[in-house]
Amino acid sequence: MLDINLIRNSPLVVATALCKRGINVDFTDLLKVDEDRRKAIQIVENMKAERNTVSSQVPQLKERGMPVDSIVAQMKQLGERIVEGDALINDLTERIKAYLSKLPNIPDIDIAPGGKENNEIVEVFSDPPEFDFVPLDHMELCTKLGLIDYERGAKIAGSGNWIYRGMGAMLEWALLNFFISEHLQDSYEFILPPHMLTYNCGYGAGQFPKFNDDVFWIEAKEPQDRRFLLPTAETALVNIYSDEIIDLYKLPIKLVGYTPCYRKEAGSYRADERGMIRGHQFNKVEMVQIVEPNKSPRAFKELLDKAADLVRKLGLHFRISKLAAGDCSASMSRTYDIEVWIPSMGGYKEVSSISSAGDYQARRNNTKYRDLEGKPQYVHTLNASGLATSRILPAIIEQYQNADGTIRVPYVLQKFLDGQEIIS
Repeated sequence: MLDINLIRNSPLVVATALCKRGINVDFTDLLKVDEDRRKAIQIVENMKAERNTVSSQVPQLKERGMPVDSIVAQMKQLGERIVEGDALINDLTERIKAYLSKLPNIPDIDIAPGGKENNEIVEVFSDPPEFDFVPLDHMELCTKLGLIDYERGAKIAGSGNWIYRGMGAMLEWALLNFFISEHLQDSYEFILPPHMLTYNCGYGAGQFPKFNDDVFWIEAKEPQDRRFLLPTAETALVNIYSDEIIDLYKLPIKLVGYTPCYRKEAGSYRADERGMIRGHQFNKVEMVQIVEPNKSPRAFKELLDKAADLVRKLGLHFRISKLAAGDCSASMSRTYDIEVWIPSMGGYKEVSSISSAGDYQARRNNTKYRDLEGKPQYVHTLNASGLATSRILPAIIEQYQNADGTIRVPYVLQKFLDGQEIIS
């Protein structure tokens, strides 16, 4: 959530920044409500001060035998006006909160305006593989080798679903073990969060209310018991410390979580996005850091380097792209994508998004720390996929294929597969 003080003091700056996302906003009405709220607060505070002063005098007047009935009546009327004033303040506060909750984060100053067309490729790693035979796509290879059962996955769960079988399941599990082992070596705390979350988690992560319809909801008899299936572990991890004030010495907090991710929209179903490229459920390891604001840039670089290093160790050809403002998710002020090469598609697909939310999520879920002076301040939250498997596995299958239809196993995964080097 954006800081109302920032909008109040620099409305044009904020509006100009949001224009980079393609959003035109006029803060006139919001600032009028904000002004009314501040005036109401001042009036109510004055009335409460008057009531406290007069109420403290009543016992003294009684002791002196002076009549107080009229004063008591006046204070009763004043109390009623205070109740009305508090109700007005609450109403204005909720209106401001509702307005702010729909606004996306402000992109960082160095982020290009516009959409995907303005994304910038900042680095390319290795060369794309060259084949002296006609390569197959991952669907053909996975089907022939019995790694993935697309047909029966769709039969039991509908389109956009698949089944890992035999060596396919073992290869998937090897990837997850590899990712987690790497993060544990870097002192990240391993988290297995719940998959069913409350509305507040979606709101705190910045996904609700705008993206209410993008998740799978689990209905309940009582509205307060309603839950949704998490679309990413980030949604859970950034809310673990919601409504808490963290001691400074505990920062930075580094978390890594594994979950399946549940997405209602499985994609465009284009011919080039068949198989596992898009789906309703896929596995992902997610990193989150909770840091002091001045440590945020360093944390972003660490997350970027860690995610890229995972793909590099797998021996895959990939690139890193810096996203333009309109291509960043609503909660993020900056995002870099790691995109892996899928030979059959002749293009790249994102396998990790490294993002900084600044204090946007912390303001929504009220996560703070105490600075050196003991004053509560909002933390910064950052996240990175480390990694999502549903595109890494197809990239491995296609980039590591042999002319005889077998697949070489990346060296770093072999220890998780009892030393197996070839899938046949």
